[in-house]
Amino acid sequence: MPRRKRSAAAEAEAEVEVEVEVELEASEPEPEPEPVTQELPGLRFNEPLTWRAGKPIAVADLLRRLQDLSKELGEIEQEEIDRAAFNKVAKPLAGPSLLAHKDRGVRAWTACCLVDILRLCAPDAPYTGVQLKDIFTLFITSVLPALADPSNAYNNQHVYVLQSLAQVKSVVLLTDIPESEPLTLHLFTSFFDILSGGTRAAGAEQIGKNVEFHMTAILVILIDESSALPTEVVDVIVAQFLRADPRIVTGAADRGKKGAAAVVDDTQSTLLLKELPPAYNMAKTICNSCPERMARNISQYFNDVIMDASSAASANGLGKGQGQGQGHGRSGPSLLDSDDEDAPRGPTDEDVKELHKAHRLIRELWRAAPPVLQSVIPQLEAELSTENIQLRLLATETLGDMIAGIGAAGPPPPPTMNPAAYPAATMAAPPETGRALNILTTPSSPQPFPQSHPAAYASFLNRRNDKSAIIRSAWITGVGRILATSAGGAGLSPTDEQMLLKDFANKLGDADERVRLAAVKAVAGFGLGELVTKLGSVGGVDRDGSVLATLAARARDRKHHVRVEGMRTLGRIWGVAAGEIAAGNDAVKTTLASIPSKLFDTFYVNDLDINVLLDHVLFDYLLPLHYPPVKAKTGKARDAVDADHLRTARILHLLKDLDAKAKKAFFAMQARQVQLAKIMHMFLKRCEDYNGGVMDDNEAEISAHLSRLIDYLARTLPDTPRVTADLKKFATMHDRRNYQLVRFCMDPASDYRTVHNAIKELSKRIESAPGSPAGMLETLTPLLYRTSLLVYNKSHVPATVTFSKTDEDELGGTAHEMLKEIAARNPEVFKAHVKELCQLLQEQAPSATASNEVGTVDTLKACAGFARRFPTEMPQDRRFLQSLVNFALYGTPPAAAKHAVTIIMAAAERKEMYAKDLIAKSVKEFAFGKGHFLARLATLSQLWLLAPQEVDEEADAVVNLAIREILMKVRATGGEGPEPEREWVADDEVDDECKAKIWALRLLVNRLRSHPGEEGKEIAPPVLQLLNTLVAKDGELSKKGHAATPAAHRSRLRLMAGQLLLKLCTTKQYDDLVGPRDFNRLACMAQDGQYQVRAGFINKLKKYLGQGKLGPRFYAMVFLMAYEPRDELRGSTTTWIRSRARFFASQPKAQQQQAVLETSVFARLLSLLAHHPDFSTADDDLVDFARYLVFYLSSLATEENLSLIYHVAQRVKQTSDAIDPARSAHLYYLSDLAQAVIRRFADVHGWSMQAWPGQLRLPGALFAKLPSHEKAQEIATTSYLSDEVVERLDGVVMKVRKRKRKSLDASEAATTTTSTGVGTGAGSKRIKAATSSLGPTKTQRKRRVQSNGHGVGKAKAVRTPKGTTKRGRKRRGDDDDEDDDDDVDDDMEEEDDDDDDDDDEEGEDGEDGEGGVKTKAKTKKSKKKTKRQEGRRKSSRVGEKKGVSYAEVSTTSSDEELADEEEGEDDEARGEGEEDGDGDEEMQDV
Repeated sequence: MPRRKRSAAAEAEAEVEVEVEVELEASEPEPEPEPVTQELPGLRFNEPLTWRAGKPIAVADLLRRLQDLSKELGEIEQEEIDRAAFNKVAKPLAGPSLLAHKDRGVRAWTACCLVDILRLCAPDAPYTGVQLKDIFTLFITSVLPALADPSNAYNNQHVYVLQSLAQVKSVVLLTDIPESEPLTLHLFTSFFDILSGGTRAAGAEQIGKNVEFHMTAILVILIDESSALPTEVVDVIVAQFLRADPRIVTGAADRGKKGAAAVVDDTQSTLLLKELPPAYNMAKTICNSCPERMARNISQYFNDVIMDASSAASANGLGKGQGQGQGHGRSGPSLLDSDDEDAPRGPTDEDVKELHKAHRLIRELWRAAPPVLQSVIPQLEAELSTENIQLRLLATETLGDMIAGIGAAGPPPPPTMNPAAYPAATMAAPPETGRALNILTTPSSPQPFPQSHPAAYASFLNRRNDKSAIIRSAWITGVGRILATSAGGAGLSPTDEQMLLKDFANKLGDADERVRLAAVKAVAGFGLGELVTKLGSVGGVDRDGSVLATLAARARDRKHHVRVEGMRTLGRIWGVAAGEIAAGNDAVKTTLASIPSKLFDTFYVNDLDINVLLDHVLFDYLLPLHYPPVKAKTGKARDAVDADHLRTARILHLLKDLDAKAKKAFFAMQARQVQLAKIMHMFLKRCEDYNGGVMDDNEAEISAHLSRLIDYLARTLPDTPRVTADLKKFATMHDRRNYQLVRFCMDPASDYRTVHNAIKELSKRIESAPGSPAGMLETLTPLLYRTSLLVYNKSHVPATVTFSKTDEDELGGTAHEMLKEIAARNPEVFKAHVKELCQLLQEQAPSATASNEVGTVDTLKACAGFARRFPTEMPQDRRFLQSLVNFALYGTPPAAAKHAVTIIMAAAERKEMYAKDLIAKSVKEFAFGKGHFLARLATLSQLWLLAPQEVDEEADAVVNLAIREILMKVRATGGEGPEPEREWVADDEVDDECKAKIWALRLLVNRLRSHPGEEGKEIAPPVLQLLNTLVAKDGELSKKGHAATPAAHRSRLRLMAGQLLLKLCTTKQYDDLVGPRDFNRLACMAQDGQYQVRAGFINKLKKYLGQGKLGPRFYAMVFLMAYEPRDELRGSTTTWIRSRARFFASQPKAQQQQAVLETSVFARLLSLLAHHPDFSTADDDLVDFARYLVFYLSSLATEENLSLIYHVAQRVKQTSDAIDPARSAHLYYLSDLAQAVIRRFADVHGWSMQAWPGQLRLPGALFAKLPSHEKAQEIATTSYLSDEVVERLDGVVMKVRKRKRKSLDASEAATTTTSTGVGTGAGSKRIKAATSSLGPTKTQRKRRVQSNGHGVGKAKAVRTPKGTTKRGRKRRGDDDDEDDDDDVDDDMEEEDDDDDDDDDEEGEDGEDGEGGVKTKAKTKKSKKKTKRQEGRRKSSRVGEKKGVSYAEVSTTSSDEELADEEEGEDDEARGEGEEDGDGDEEMQDV
């Protein structure tokens, strides 16, 4: 062993000390050295090391002697000299004069000599036990602690002692010393304190790695050689693993103590460490070097902690089954649930703190030294089964974190998911999160837990079904971390990963809201790459049952806080993934691109809370206001990034991936801005007039109008009283700058930056305003989002035009659609950019030999909408007008010609000249199939609407062209081949002949629309007869027979005829010409056998009704949808009806308008059913027709209006049929049937009815007076229903009610057939087989509307109203065109929409919305109450026979039924939004 030399600093210090000693002892004689009788063999050192009392050796001399001895001993090896030779120096070295010397240098050199003596005399030390204790006391309390200061003058000597004890292992002598536990504890504590820096001054020199290595070796030797470690030592070792949690702060004196108070300092959680602390590493090495010894000690440590807590739980009376009420939380002592506040509590707070500390240590020990937990993990597994919920919760959390490789420092910080970041996050290079820089929070599992501890892992998985929602919440949190970290980097087997993903999806749909909320929050721990590669590995948002699909379903969760978290999480995910979606990453698009569609689907629920949440999600995550956050410092950098272009691209990518239903919702939200902006302008004007409450004139009028405006705005937001108070306070504050800022947001002349800055400034002013209520900003923010021009902004128009030109990123079509919507909804935005659009049209104009691009039609439609509103803003140059003429003559598709004519007629100064020129060119040499004949036909059609006088000059030629040359000729034939003829084809497959006939019909109808006076009445009958013939004969006009026209043509013509009749009926003079018979025939289109026909007809009907353009009688048609086999169409119609009813109820004239639905409509419905082609008085048919009545009642009936409806049913029996007196008996059957159904409906709901006191008049065109009183008495006393029918009505009402409460689950809808409805699915094959047979069958007669075969599974053969074979209508059954396009809102029908009163666009009628979007909920299965039902039947018969009021025999439903009803009503959707017509009516009232 090399000899350690004294440092220069130590020698200088010794020289100073020698000089001082010489001056002080100059008068004293130097003590004589003791005579040495015999020289030590092999030792040259021959100087005394001890002295007599009062005669000490000078320190300098003593230091010199000890240095010489240490040098000589260091050069000697074992066996080179007799061990007895060291006895002479060994004894004085162990004397108290040296061991307790006041000089640290003497103690340091003495220790060096002693470790050499122990080395040379090993294994037998020349000391007694007492001497060894003194020696190690010197080492442990004086020498080794000095290692904490590497700058110490004697640091080399201290290191020498440490090295010798470690290498020679002479430290084992400590285990032979009696009562050495305090020394052992002091040694462990000192070493860990030294490495942790607890005894080092700030800024001191770092300890060398060799010192750390030798310290670790010494402690490992002691553990290996000790028979038993003191408990305190184990505490000290395991406490080092808590140093991995930077939040834990303990006093230096308390480190390692079991009961030491640990203070959590969350401000320390952000500390980043790139390597583990030295003390942590030393404890880790100790555990891994002595796994067996440490496993026993650590197991005992945790067993003591758990036993203490369990004993406390037993002492406090927490027995079996009493832990389930304890609360939810990842940390903290309070774990009792509010549901069981009176339950006996378990461990004390102190015990719980110790439990949390122990389980944090287990987490870290798994990361550091898994072998020492071999006996601890079974204890954790046992905790999973304990009845004590605190222990079970801790065990679940701990095992979840262990499997995920998460230690005491907690999970890594969540990934940075900033939807407004630019550049956007990518899969290849995700944004830096900082979590990888902190080694303490980086998940790390040394070995895969499922493989090393399969039993414990299985027990952990079983907690997914724990009876406590708290445990399941903790479990799903742990599973989320396991998946996110890939089991701490150890990886999961494919089987384990798929199982966890399946469980993850299940918990997202758990019955308890807390579990669902925890599962949604667990998704926040995943970055973009992990979301796609891990959660998306089992399917994207569109795949039923996948994690992401179940997450998307939380956007419609019944609990608001779960819904909030779900929608925000979904919005954040898509916002971050938008960059990859725009880049065309197929994996990301397949997985996440449908998220916006799921979010916008919630718009149809029409819940105020959801609508506000959707506004925030749209402008906080999907289209963040501050995207892109470009803050350029130089002009070059600013020019390099076009913020408007980036924002527009994001809007277009969002719009591109929306499905049809979500796209309508998105456009409806933007269309809402125009209406609300008008209200807001009026509100601001009234606020200025209000002047903070100080008014000179018209005080009452101003205050009343302001109150009405506030009430209107408050009804659009949840918590109406609070919103009302906030808006009143806003008016009282009277801050004119705030008013101006709001106007900036709504001004079409404001660019995006102005709008954004106005919102930011207004938010700051509201927050800082003195006296401003705390929730005022929360109230104003959704109003600002809804009234500000954030999407349809002038800054986005140039970029949108550019995209439409270049088709960059395949966004050209979407850009055209966007331009069309802007022009229709807010054309003022185009003012600054209309010349660019016109220039684009001029460049793309067609000619006789060159066609235009297909997407140009959207640009033309956008310009047409602008031209109608601002004709003077359109360019007037000749080249532009000539390009429009070319579009009118040669444009493709024909809609391009139509829009071009609209622009010319709106903006050209010489309209008559252009009109005559176009008419002449269009009529001259017109030939079918030649010379762009479709464009010319569309031009004539639009010209007859906009320039009727000019076209009237050629009226005969144009009419002859439309009827004789187009409508009456059949050029294509169908049905001749062996394959069955398709009844519907996709839009792009429609041939020119069918298109020409459709445009010819429009031409004739436009002629009537352009002549609203008496002249129109004269020319209307032939056109109405033509349209009615098409409806009556299934779209056939040819005299050659029913099959002359191809089936696909007949379907299109039938649909167009029905829609055009509805359009004509929006004008009163033509509505009067449509008599009851024609009306009833037209109503049957709602039950057309072709889905696209009836869907197109009913959607057009709802549109006109929503806009207030049709009379009340048309509402009766809607209720024929009771037997609609498509759930989405029937559901959307139901929701629309309820929305209209709520709208009427909210109006000032609510009583009159609501009564229309309850009286006139119900009476008309009964008349319509009486003349239904399938009606008969057979019992089966009467029961089937009861379904229509139940559909009406379930949509509109309430306890308040049910008596009125019942009265209407009674009044019908007091009249005769004015349409066909021979059918009066049908009315009486339906009257009795309606009364019976209403009574049972009230019975099921527990409602009571009173006799209606008022008078009621029925429509005179449908109902006539009876000829005599005797006849009326005879009819009134006759019961037209058999007992069998009455018995069966209970089942009809109950089954429909159950169906109402069921959740609209897509997978069930595809395979389930309701017991009273028409099956959807494979049953249509049997239907087609039946309808294609030679003779009519009973099944044919019993079916009117049938499934078209898009479903899966078998449909039961159920009875429905009679089929169409009675009337010879084979078309009532769908053909086998299962692959046909179901979208009836095709381009041609959109063109038809444009004709409605200056091309008004569709309103927010939600015509394609799902009926009552519901969340999955537990549906109670109530048992049949046989006795109670029997009582109902008896009481019902009594009421029928005696003719008494039902109030006398009413019964009350059970509590269970009432609870079921409430649950079903909660599940029902809240409507689909207000239509444009609704908004206009509301604005008139305001």
